[in-house]
Amino acid sequence: MKILLTAINAKYIHSNLAIYSLKAFAGEYGRKIELAEYTINNQKDYILEDIYKRRADVVCFSCYIWNLTYVEEIAREYHKLFSETPIWVGGPEVSYNVKDFLAKHPYITGVMIGEGEATFRELCGHYSECRDLENLTDIDGLAYRAESGAIVITKNREPIDMNSIPFCYDAMADFSNRIIYYESSRGCPFSCSYCLSSVDKSLRFRNLDFVKRELLFFIEHKVPQVKFVDRTFNCNHQHALEIWRFIKEKDQGITNFHFEISADLMNQEELELILDMRPGLIQLEIGVQTTNEVTIREIHRSMKLDRIKEVVTAIKRGGNIHQHLDLIAGLPFEGYESFRNSFDEIFALWANQLQLGFLKVLKGSYLYDHAKEYGIVYHMNPPYEVMSTNWLTYEELLLIKRVEEMVEVYYNSGQFEVTMKLIDAMAASAFDFFRQLGLYYEKKGYLAMNHSRIRRCEILLAFLEEGERSWLKDGREKPEPKMLREALTFDLYYRENCTTRPSWAADMNTFKDVTRKYCRNGKMSHIEPFHYLFPGKDQWGIRSVPRRKEKPVWVLFHYDERDPLDHQARTEYITV
Repeated sequence: MKILLTAINAKYIHSNLAIYSLKAFAGEYGRKIELAEYTINNQKDYILEDIYKRRADVVCFSCYIWNLTYVEEIAREYHKLFSETPIWVGGPEVSYNVKDFLAKHPYITGVMIGEGEATFRELCGHYSECRDLENLTDIDGLAYRAESGAIVITKNREPIDMNSIPFCYDAMADFSNRIIYYESSRGCPFSCSYCLSSVDKSLRFRNLDFVKRELLFFIEHKVPQVKFVDRTFNCNHQHALEIWRFIKEKDQGITNFHFEISADLMNQEELELILDMRPGLIQLEIGVQTTNEVTIREIHRSMKLDRIKEVVTAIKRGGNIHQHLDLIAGLPFEGYESFRNSFDEIFALWANQLQLGFLKVLKGSYLYDHAKEYGIVYHMNPPYEVMSTNWLTYEELLLIKRVEEMVEVYYNSGQFEVTMKLIDAMAASAFDFFRQLGLYYEKKGYLAMNHSRIRRCEILLAFLEEGERSWLKDGREKPEPKMLREALTFDLYYRENCTTRPSWAADMNTFKDVTRKYCRNGKMSHIEPFHYLFPGKDQWGIRSVPRRKEKPVWVLFHYDERDPLDHQARTEYITV
């Protein structure tokens, strides 16, 4: 008897916590279980062939919005080859409307609904003894097609004790190039209407002794990144403090820990603790979603925006923690202008990344049940992304998508830090700047193309020279081209010692003697003259751009000393 647990991940570096946890919980049946991990970048035929060659007696798939179409097609084709082999699915994407799902997918034997560990273990026991579907009625948390063809749904599975789940990564061979997902709690205390976590009100925590032992395992095995999947990590202050103190104490300078938090819940003790951590030890994802108070109330969200701003600003000043802020377009009562205001208000905080998401109408969520009431039109296939609402047209949503694309390239990449600070100082609205830049890309046919960093610089310079200027604070006067060229040169060398010199930069032969004098460690350093004092790491939200100097200032870039958060070179001003 062989049972195959299959995961199709978004990327190779991701690990699938679900299948590891299911196998660990299966106990004595674990020796009969084989794990198979693929990615959505693999060809479907390759995945089908590999599953075929494993000759499993039972095949199980872990389903999410990013892989459901893959699972559906591969399972359908596999069933043609092995029509007698049971195919089971589980995960958030198939745990709702199970009758409809099974009716539409006759090749699927059944669904493990919701929390799967105990259900899967009992299913393993069942297949170890027989294959008779009529004997499954005593296993809670199942929906399946009986031999008669009728769809049977068993009792709901009670939430399990998190301390009963064995540590699931101790047999993993290679951690060096993988992101490890880990959970110290399940459930969520909040009721956000767009989120499935609000459905599970049984908030449970794993024993801290277990958590510490397992985190130490990751630290000692030099795992590059551990992502906590706890929905609101700091909803229990003592739990969060204990874990943060522990990883700070045991830190070996390698492992980074990612947490999703509510910034407005963070107290002063927590804030002081994390600001005293090694730069890069932790990173924080903070879901703001909107600054529209009517929308916040309508989506049943509890949020103190002023406190979020205080915490994000304090962390930004600390300079040791990467922050990732989220906004969602398409929420009830948030139209185009309201979203524009939300964007500008949150952009002004200058987090390391600003993620623009688009509402996904997830099965089982409050918004799924009330989509007609809000006029939400969304794609019928995963990821069920919004197309329009009573407050937002499809055309307006497309404009927000242009903003999102430009934010990814020019802001979230971290490759244009100085230039973005100068643009922000000149812009009446950061949103309007990114929108106009995105429309310029669209007009020129650049959106579907891959561009080098230097080409991205050239496109930006061309836009600033000839594009729409209504985003500027003081009318339509053109930004100073010399300053922007030098800012882009600074940004290029900030990240790497460029092998290709930008065409607009000064000829290096004119200062080769200076280079010989100060760049004595080869390609690990570079010196460059600038006629502007550009804002440093601790300067953001500047109100005016620097004035041009007659004599250049010299900046020495040290590539053997990099910022642990953005990996940019240490810079030093040199008097020549």
